[in-house]
Amino acid sequence: MPTIERLLQGFSSFRENYFENDKTLFEQLSREGQKPSTLLISCSDSRVDPAILFGAEPGDLFIVRNVANLVPPYEPDARLHGTSSAIEFAVRDLEVSHIIILGHSNCGGIHALCRHLQGERLERDFIERWVSIAADAVKPHVRDEPFCSEQAAIRASVENLKTFPWITERVESGQLSLHGWWFDLGVGELTVVSEDDEFSA
Repeated sequence: MPTIERLLQGFSSFRENYFENDKTLFEQLSREGQKPSTLLISCSDSRVDPAILFGAEPGDLFIVRNVANLVPPYEPDARLHGTSSAIEFAVRDLEVSHIIILGHSNCGGIHALCRHLQGERLERDFIERWVSIAADAVKPHVRDEPFCSEQAAIRASVENLKTFPWITERVESGQLSLHGWWFDLGVGELTVVSEDDEFSA
């Protein structure tokens, strides 16, 4: 487990071995801003780093990370909407052409939801309500293999994306594609799980 000292040493190594060897890229990103083609919504889990998984360079991916890689439905009200605001910025301002929901095996957030659906009280201030976004989709699978619930939650988040009017508009015009992917942490395999995804992993 990295200590603060190791993290700072890691930054020094980044400066020396990465930044110094590719200053042009960072100067360009600083000068011209970001123009990613893809919004990737993934879990906060420390074991699943999207940039490492997909060999992405700085500027390639606009990444949103939250517990269980969930997308709430479109709710333009006065409450705070961190994930929805990031999605809005990526779609309406950065004009990404792809949105990927990336779930994974052994997801603690989905497992917590399954326990809650079986009657266990989580006794957390925020997690119980947050993971309930996927409750309807996961409920039929709580007694199945864990990956069934994890993949059902991904499909639910893809469907929730379609409740955002400016996403649906872009999907229908062919400007935007939606994808649901599941990463098996133990064997290193990627599975496409959304029915309308034209890509195969």
